[in-house]
Amino acid sequence: MTGRRPPTRDECLSLLRAEGCPENVVAHCEEVAALAVKIAKRCGADVDLVGAGALLHDLGRCRTHSIRHAVEGARMASDKGLPVELVLIIEKHIGAGLTKADARQLGLPEKDYLPETLEEKVVAHADNLISAHGRVTLAEAVADVARRVSPEAAKRLRGLHEELSLACGTDLDDIR
Repeated sequence: MTGRRPPTRDECLSLLRAEGCPENVVAHCEEVAALAVKIAKRCGADVDLVGAGALLHDLGRCRTHSIRHAVEGARMASDKGLPVELVLIIEKHIGAGLTKADARQLGLPEKDYLPETLEEKVVAHADNLISAHGRVTLAEAVADVARRVSPEAAKRLRGLHEELSLACGTDLDDIR
């Protein structure tokens, strides 16, 4: 870490609300955080960083609901002086990450948005497993990403699930 602690749960929720995030977005972030923290505890990730990253992953939805919300949220977090590790979690949380080609196709700044650290991967995948209607299985998440993004993105999502399931010692579909 950069030496600065991640914000607490209350600080994260206050920030989301101060920035004008709709309550349904805040509720989604809380659901993602609950699952992400369970996964983090099982696989040895930094629980405080994962909790804050999961709570703030959709910070950019205070400004836009487009795919750009990840880039916008990362900019907002950086402008607030939040730790760089947290900024990167926000920036890379879309699906199982986006390649430079995906970013170009989606009109995002051209760079890789692939989660690299364990904490980035945990938050991205917990978000994959929480839909607008609650918890979904890997199969449901893969089908959704294949339909909305691409078969390649769905394959990355499946690989991320397998990697994290191995790190946790159990299939993530079994963590509730």
